[in-house]
Order: sequence, then C-alpha cells, then structure tokens
Amino acid sequence: MAGIGFELRKILKRDTLSSIIEAYGIAGIISSGPWVLSILALLVIGIISIGVIYPSYLIIQFLISVTYMMAGSLILSGTVQILFTRFVADSLFLKEDKRIIPNLFGVMLLLSIASGIVGFGVLSLCDSIEPLTKICMLGSFVLLTNQWIVIIFLSGMKEYYRIVLTIFAGYGIMVLLAWLLPPFGLLGLEAIFFLSQAILTFAFLFQVVRRFPGDRFVAFDFLDRKVVFFSLVFCGLFYNMGVWADKFVFWYRTETSYAQLDVLRASYIYDLPIFLAYLSVVPGMAVFIMRMETDFTENCLKFYDAVRTGGSLNTISLFKDQMVLSCRKCFYKIFKIQGITLALLLVFAEDILKFLHIDLVYINLFYVDLVGVSLQVLVMSILNVMYYLDKRYSALILTSIMVVTNLVFSYITVDLGPVYYGYGFTLSMLLCTVIGLIQVDSQFRDLEYQTFMLQKTN
Repeated sequence: MAGIGFELRKILKRDTLSSIIEAYGIAGIISSGPWVLSILALLVIGIISIGVIYPSYLIIQFLISVTYMMAGSLILSGTVQILFTRFVADSLFLKEDKRIIPNLFGVMLLLSIASGIVGFGVLSLCDSIEPLTKICMLGSFVLLTNQWIVIIFLSGMKEYYRIVLTIFAGYGIMVLLAWLLPPFGLLGLEAIFFLSQAILTFAFLFQVVRRFPGDRFVAFDFLDRKVVFFSLVFCGLFYNMGVWADKFVFWYRTETSYAQLDVLRASYIYDLPIFLAYLSVVPGMAVFIMRMETDFTENCLKFYDAVRTGGSLNTISLFKDQMVLSCRKCFYKIFKIQGITLALLLVFAEDILKFLHIDLVYINLFYVDLVGVSLQVLVMSILNVMYYLDKRYSALILTSIMVVTNLVFSYITVDLGPVYYGYGFTLSMLLCTVIGLIQVDSQFRDLEYQTFMLQKTN
C-alpha cells in the first residue's frame, strides 16, 4: 500500500546474495514479526519461569489470558483493519496525506471504547482475578487492539531496522523483566505484559505520527458512506473469526478443554501444537510479501494506469497478461517455499518436540496443524489478490466460507475423537484455497470487461 515493494525492489537491484537475504529477511519480519515474536516471547517466559520463578499454574493462567487477549484484539480490530487500510491507500493515491493521522486517531478512539467495553464485560465474569490484575489485563487488551491498526503502517515506513529493533526491544523487555523481577504472582506477569505492549504501541505510533502530517487531531472520514466500502468490515471480521474458530471450539467443548481462569478456558491437547505450528509461516509470509509487493503490485499498477490513461487495448491486454503471470509465479513460489518448509518440519517434528521437552503425544496433531497453517498462507495470498483487484464481494464470500467451515468441521472432528483433531482446521483451509483459486482464475478471465464496466462516466 505504501512503499515496501519499492524498497524491496531497490534492495534487490544490488543483485547480490546478501541483498536477497536482506530483502527476504525484511519481508519476513515486517509480515509476521510481531505475531511470531509474541509467540516466541511467551514460550521463552514459560520455559524460564515455570516451576522456577513462578508456580506452573500461574504461568499457564498468564499464557491463557494473553492468548484470549490476542484473539479478541485481532477479531475486534479486524472489523476496521481492511476498511482503514483501503482508506489510507485511497488517501495516499489522492495525495491527501493530511487525512491519515486524524483518522488513525479516530479509529483508535473507537477501538479503545469497543475493546474497553468488551474487556470489562469479560473480566467482570472472572471473580477469582484481583482488581489490579484486571486493570493490567484490560489495559493490555486495549493496547493490543490498537496496535494491530498501527502495524498497518509498518510496511509503508522505510525505517525497517528501527522497526525491527523496536519489536525486539518490546518483547525483549518482557522476557527480561519476567526473568529478573521478583515474582508478584499473576499481577506481576500481567503488569510486565502491559508495560511491553505500551512500549511497542506508543513507539510504533510515534514513528507513524512523525512520518505522516496531520491538520486535525481526530476525524472519522473513514466512516463516510460515500468513500468507504463497508463490505470490507465483514471481510476483516470473518477472516479473523475464521482463523480463531477452531481454537474456540476446542476451548469450549468439555471433551477437549478445562476451566483455568474462570470463564477463560484452555485446551490441554490443542493449544500447544497449533501455536507452535504458526511459527512455520515465516518463510511463506516472506515470499508472500516479496513476490506480491514487487512483481505483482508493479504489474497491477501498470494495468490500472493503462486503463485510467486511455491506453490501447493491446497495451492493456499485455499488462493484464503480465499481471496474471506474476500472480501465478507468486502462488508457485509460496507453494514451493512453504512446501519445503513444511517437508523439513514434518521430518524433524519429533526432534523439535523433544528439544522443547514437549510430550510426543502431540506429534500427530502437530503434523496436521503444520499442513493447516501452510494452507492458511495461501488463503491470505488469494485474499490479497482479490483486494488488489477490488473483488470485495468475492473476498467476503471466501472469508464467510472460511469461518463457517472451520467452525463446523472443527466441531465435527471433536465428535469423531482425538485421532481427527486438527483436521477440521486443515480441511477448511484446503477448501478455501481451492475455492479461492477458482475465484481468482475466473476474475482474471473477465478482468478487462469488469474493469471497464465499473468505470464511472460523466
């Protein structure tokens, strides 16, 4: 949306091995860094603290609370994330940069109110949690919800190494404080998490405010019916609900879960393998950003520029063919790199679990989840192509299928028994991948016709 493709192309022009490594490294960290590093930081805290600094049950309660905060914040922010991304992209295209920061504050204000209400409502049901601990948890939840919106701007800012250092510093402080500070029970852990999220959120926000100008403090132009597309609200909401649907099924089915922190439940069999599996998305996400934001984006811009400026039919057809070819190459690269990563992890899965001192009873579920998260990378890529082509309703259909199938399939697999755990999520991602590829193929076939028919005439 705002420059990462140009910066990556600039790095790749050096045409050296180090430049390729640098470009893929930046792409991987920008695309999945905050999410992956948060998982790693929580795992490290669990490893260094459990039974040593804190009792094991406190670590489990802390990890469960953070997991719910992550899920809730992603689902809540998902309602405006794609909508606001489109608004920012349109503002940059129209060279109306001054609208961005006031509207960012407007989005953050609405999200803070919504997350505050939701968080307060859930925590009011948790009678065993102390009031000060609840305040830290509520603050962390509000910060996380806003952080996902601020992270939109990371790909558009060229100070990548400062961004990377900020991410490492935020989660590094969290791990360091958990290790060095004397134990203060669940309150201490939640306070440490709150501090780290505050550092990350305001550090990112400072960089964004410094990068973009603003002529007002707060604005809500992104909600103007004349300039926004509210179908994107449901695209973002359904996508995040689709990602978390299987987790909620396993958390609230009595056969697979237990109550750990009042209404906040956990799955003793499902949680660990699925979150470990998500660490495998980094290579696929790096390729996704590299190929999508360089080759495909460049050809997409050429195609629509030719349409807007009255290019010849041969020129438009040529750019369309180049765009289709770059899209195919993008999917092929993602499939190849993520496939190689998946194959290596499947081969060494047993060694990985042994190294992390995780019981091998999780091995089969880990295998299935690795396949599922790899397919999820393809689904994300397909949705990204749809957004570039402005196929909002196709994206809405695909995300709707995602949330329904993941919920229904996961529920069925719990009924079928432990041997089938994880297959619901994986089958849902497989079905969405196939349907999504069929949709994209159909969209490319009729692209010229649909593009011209959508043009406004005076």
